[in-house]
Amino acid sequence: MDTTVVSARRKIEIYRANVGNGGLDNCPIRTVVQNISGKWSALLLMALAERPYRFGELRRLVPDISQRMLTQTLRDLQRDGYVSREVFPTKPPSVEYSLTDLGRSMYDAIEHLFHWAENNHQQVRAARVEFDAAGD
Repeated sequence: MDTTVVSARRKIEIYRANVGNGGLDNCPIRTVVQNISGKWSALLLMALAERPYRFGELRRLVPDISQRMLTQTLRDLQRDGYVSREVFPTKPPSVEYSLTDLGRSMYDAIEHLFHWAENNHQQVRAARVEFDAAGD
């Protein structure tokens, strides 16, 4: 049997046991991936990987995100240690967001997935159309 499959199966068994013994906080996959796989998180992480941005700049960069959702997503990313928030003492105060060292290391790990998504977007869309047409 393929050792990769056995290894993945064993990891899932361990995660399931940990969840049963202590809740979802013990599942590293769910707790770490949930905030970086959100609809807006990937776009914000891509932007912040380039350079720090002010809130208004991020709002304009992703025009279909609401102010409330932008705030919440940035807070979630900040809470997980991926994003830092710096307030500048200007009138009115300005706020700048940037990736932390942890955020940069995480981004480096998922950047390949983002490139894959860009390169395979049309194939995924075509597969969805084909699946939906089959009525399954």
